[in-house]
Amino acid sequence: MSSPSTPLADHQARSIGASEFDDPEAIELLRSLVEIPSVSRSEHAAAEFLVGAMTRLGLAAHIDESGSVVATRGSSAVDASEIVLLGHIDTVPGHIPVRIAGGCLFGRGSVDAKGPLAAFTIAAARATLAPGTRIKVIGAVEEEISTSSGARLAANRDRPVACIIGEPSGADGITLGYKGRLIADVLLQISGSHSAGPEPTAGELAFEVWNKVLADSGAFVPSAARAFDRVQARLRSIHTSSNGLEESAQMSIGFRLPPGVLPSQIEELCRRCTGGPTTRTQWTFMGHELASVADRSNAVVRALGSAIRESIGTPRIKVKTGTSDMNIVAPVWDCPIAAYGPGDSALDHTPNEHVRLSEFVTSVQILTRTLGTLSIELSTADRGSADSSSVLEDRS
Repeated sequence: MSSPSTPLADHQARSIGASEFDDPEAIELLRSLVEIPSVSRSEHAAAEFLVGAMTRLGLAAHIDESGSVVATRGSSAVDASEIVLLGHIDTVPGHIPVRIAGGCLFGRGSVDAKGPLAAFTIAAARATLAPGTRIKVIGAVEEEISTSSGARLAANRDRPVACIIGEPSGADGITLGYKGRLIADVLLQISGSHSAGPEPTAGELAFEVWNKVLADSGAFVPSAARAFDRVQARLRSIHTSSNGLEESAQMSIGFRLPPGVLPSQIEELCRRCTGGPTTRTQWTFMGHELASVADRSNAVVRALGSAIRESIGTPRIKVKTGTSDMNIVAPVWDCPIAAYGPGDSALDHTPNEHVRLSEFVTSVQILTRTLGTLSIELSTADRGSADSSSVLEDRS
């Protein structure tokens, strides 16, 4: 004999198993949001649009002091159990004509990360919530640059009982962690000399510094097999100049840091790689973030995993070699957390960025189910068993 149905179960049964184009409301929201350019520090037009869309969906929405979109639904009680869905509304530069072709939506931000943010918005509006719980959706600004002002404001303002970070994981993927980060800029200056002379140029000296940094950072964790467990260094830019009296070389290096490696340790490494009596060197460091890895048995991972299993199959548990707003909020909030969203993160920042609409619709359904289940668990303090899936590595 089957068990009696509940409003939550009935709602979820109707939402799971949709075909590719049977959710025009969700697809239209995503397409419209992607069509509005929102490069970091130019997010206002997209933020205003999203506030209007959220309001029409029944969420109470506004733009906060950082310029981020904030929307809530559910209990207004001060002591309500609040679930934060933290996405970001900004994108990297690069115009990609927005179009739907072959069942995919092409456009800058379709994967990173307007797809997850649009899915958050629709799911927050549709989810059946337990009494005493509230959902807060945040479309943070400046995630793609080191300032991350939206997430930093939220970290100090909010105190959620659970959080889902909006980043592409694939509809069947759950991301547990991200590497840390450090950006190191160096200015090398030497007295000018004749190009036919024996003295090295500023550019050659910079190249020597880069080679030392690359070798030393590669040997920082020599026994690490996975990229996630190694220090990774990338040369972001290099520029040389001369005013006739002095030569200069400016170089920017980006580091991705594994758990256990501090940004201060990489600062020391960089300084050791420069020197010499005739070279004037100035290092500038920014974007200090520690790696963040969540407990795979936490309530968010369990709820996402259950929704994925009930709709499309076995969840893939992964970690990423990139950095996200999880690095900022997780240490402050200290609550169950994971990242989830539609899209292939290998397409992040590429000229071919696109998301499959069937996957986007499926992710909305999974999130809707997840929020209902999570609100019940958090309101009753019910604890389930850990997921036993293996952890994959995603280099993005």
